Amino acid sequence: MKVALDKPSWLQRLKPVFEGFDLPLILIVLCMCGLGLVNMYSVGFDHGTRFVDQTRNMLLAAGLLFLVAQVPPQRLIALAVPLYTVGVVLLVATALFGITKKGATRWLNVGVVIQPSEILKIATPLMLAWWFQRREGQLRPLDFAAAGALLMIPAALVLKQPDLGTAMLILSSGLYVIFFAGLSWRLILPVLIAGAVGITLIVVYQTDLCQPDVKWIGLHDYQKNRVCTLLNPAADPLGKGFHIIQGMIAIGSGGVWGKGFMQGTQTHLEFIPERTTDFAFAAYSEEHGLIGCVVLMVGFLALIYRGLYIASQAPTLFSRLLAGSLSLSFFTYAFVNMGMVSGMLPVVGVPLPFISYGGTAMVTLGLALGILMSIARSRGLMQR
Repeated sequence: MKVALDKPSWLQRLKPVFEGFDLPLILIVLCMCGLGLVNMYSVGFDHGTRFVDQTRNMLLAAGLLFLVAQVPPQRLIALAVPLYTVGVVLLVATALFGITKKGATRWLNVGVVIQPSEILKIATPLMLAWWFQRREGQLRPLDFAAAGALLMIPAALVLKQPDLGTAMLILSSGLYVIFFAGLSWRLILPVLIAGAVGITLIVVYQTDLCQPDVKWIGLHDYQKNRVCTLLNPAADPLGKGFHIIQGMIAIGSGGVWGKGFMQGTQTHLEFIPERTTDFAFAAYSEEHGLIGCVVLMVGFLALIYRGLYIASQAPTLFSRLLAGSLSLSFFTYAFVNMGMVSGMLPVVGVPLPFISYGGTAMVTLGLALGILMSIARSRGLMQR
């Protein structure tokens, strides 16, 4: 006797593809994208097709998020070594054969022009999470030293390009993995104390240290100038200090409630430099004020909290370390960008996620969120 089996509908066949997605994370990302598009429409209104292009970038990032979310963490771990190796090789190739623009050699022509350092923003924490997964249960000081070497190789290559902002992001993402893996505070505190002492000395002796003939060991002249400009932007208000001064004016003029959507005078009279990219937060603050900034910060805090929650629920050490690092990377992006725009940190060219324009940045963001979603899905599907 033949048994008739109902053929599943296309909706039933697609259902497993969407199962296990973390709804709170999706809602947070949608809200942040909404804030970013509203701001981009205003700041990019008389700036070509920035709004349309950013909408396309976000859709591309969403597609990448969806695709990466389908890849289980056990397959992601298999990509760690190849992706890291390819990234480092491309960085070396960039140093030897790269394209130089405005004194920086950051791009490589491989048929299309790419910026290999962007790969290492994901590949570095992926590699370190793989390393600690292999050493789980038998970690020794030497293992942390090896992890430090794996981190310093790409960070040093990117710093040499020179690209201080990207090097800082790679370094921080790797340090988060090492910290979550169990690095002792006895090793962390001396570094923090040395950094605090160094910053204090620079502030106290800035008049002497910022003289043109004084060289800072390990830093290029333009990096030294950025630190000195941060300490005293009024020394060159129409030159090196112009960016910081105009950013602070825009943020301050927004007041509590802001000047209103598309009403920012500093923005639309083009006093704010790079208002769609690095200084998009200054334009946002001018139009939406303190209340708008609080809403934006709450959004980032919600994103970081949800990412850390996903990390805490992850089934493996690899997943926990990777999710924790990627979550805190959003903090690094937001803290550095908001700090440099408001005059608290040197200008290093770090974009603000969802708010700043940029195709490469959105692709990296989509990839990071896709990995978080993959880790969340793996936990959700295991519980079913």
